[in-house]
Parts: sequence; C-alpha cells; structure tokens
Amino acid sequence: MGNIFCCVQVDQSTVAIKEKFGKFEDVLEPGCHCLPWPLGSQLAGHLSLRVQQLDVRCETKTKDNVFVNVVASIQYRALADKASDAFYKLTNTKSQIQSYVFDVIRASVPKLNLDDVFEQKNDIAKAVEDELEKAMSAYGYEIVQTLIVDIEPDEHVKRAMNEINAAARMRLAANEKAEAEKILQIKRAEGEAESKYLSGLGIARQRQAIVDGLRDSVLGFSVNVPGTTAKDVMDMVLVTQYFDTMKEIGAASKSSAIFIPHGPGAVREVANQIRDGLLQTSQPSFS
Repeated sequence: MGNIFCCVQVDQSTVAIKEKFGKFEDVLEPGCHCLPWPLGSQLAGHLSLRVQQLDVRCETKTKDNVFVNVVASIQYRALADKASDAFYKLTNTKSQIQSYVFDVIRASVPKLNLDDVFEQKNDIAKAVEDELEKAMSAYGYEIVQTLIVDIEPDEHVKRAMNEINAAARMRLAANEKAEAEKILQIKRAEGEAESKYLSGLGIARQRQAIVDGLRDSVLGFSVNVPGTTAKDVMDMVLVTQYFDTMKEIGAASKSSAIFIPHGPGAVREVANQIRDGLLQTSQPSFS
C-alpha cells in the first residue's frame, strides 16, 4: 500500500537508502517518507544502525610452535552520517572484518610463547581493534569493542599443561610435608632431650635423698643404740630394702622380674660385695 501512495516507512535504529534513476540521492531517517516512484525515486535498501557482533575463530601458531585457536568477538555498527559509504563501499562487511582479524592475530600471536598469549590477550585485542578502527572507518563503520574471548590450544597440549601444573603442586606439597616432618622431628628430639634432662635431675635428687636418709639413719641408730657400728646399720638397711623389694614384686600380678639366689645370707654377700667394691674404688692403685 505504501508504494501505491508513494510513501515508505523506516523503522527505528535503521536508515534507508534512496536512489533516483539508480543514483544515490539521500539517506532516509526513521519515520514516514514520500517516495515518488513515478519520478524515478526508489528505495535501494535498508541499513541497520544497531551494534552487531561477529565471532571470528582463527587458527595460528605461537612462538614455541604450539597451534592454538583464538576466538575474537568484534562488536561494530554503521555510522548514520556515513550510511552511504557503509551501504555502497562493501559488499560483505563480515568477510572484510574477518580478513583484518586474521591478519592481525596471525601477525601478533607468533611473536609470543603460549603462556604469554594468555597473559597478553588484552594487548592482542587492542591491536585488532586499532587495526579494524583504522580500516573500517573508511567504509562508514565504527568498531565498538574487540574481545579475545577464548584461546584454545591443542587437546594434548592442554593435558600436558595440566600435568605440569599438577606435578609442580605435588612437588610443592611434598616440600611442605617434608618441612613439617622435619619440624616435628626437631620438636620431638627437643622434648626427648628435655625429658631426659629432667629425668636425670630427678634421679640425681632421688639418689641424693637416699644417701641423706641413710646417713641420718646410721647416725640416729648409732646414737640411740650404743655399741652398734655403721656396718651393722647398713646391713640392717639393706635387709629392710630387700624385703620391701620382694613385697612389691609379690604384689604385682604380672611381673617380669628374674629371681637370683636369695636369702639372708645372700643379702649379706651382696652387701659385702658392694662394700668391697666401694673400698677398692676408693683405694689408690699403685702401678
């Protein structure tokens, strides 16, 4: 019906290209326009001013000879004031953009190692955007944003990278575990040394207390019982300790003690042997 009344409608975010006898005449803004087709005016087509997105997948090789697939996302739109250039100068806008993306990525990525490609993907995207902006502005297009959305190495390379990372983490964990065991052994040794030191102090104090007690017992017994000698008192003390020991052994339900010949005479022999050993040790040797 619009053609009958020589009227056309242009939608929002869209412009229309008007020609007269096949020659560009005007750019029609959104709204209703009179198009006197009997006088040679016609509508050549419409051009969207909305932001469009093109995903470009490019395979290339890094500096360390690893093939990767780089996926770039290009967001672009036609400029209203250059609508005629955008409509007439390019037959296939997406193919043109794709060619520039391939050119920049295949010039940038081979200069970098694989790890650097991941780290410098923003620099690659900036290089692509600058090149596209410079080239596409002459055709009436604006580059809104360029993103490197994915970097995909070969599957075997990804598996190897994961194994390298896992091995490094396992090595770090082994070092940490070894350090922890080292600290535990050091602390255990320090505790054992401190325990032995304190045990030695206790044994020394115990023996000192026994010696002091025996001395006091001998002195007290000699004073209270006239005519007794220190030897008699020591024999009596040894006999008393002997029977106390036998009592403790008998009270234990499970004992691993080894019995030697015992009796009052054996105790006297043990006392004599101890006394003789002390006397021999205290006497100076002449050689």
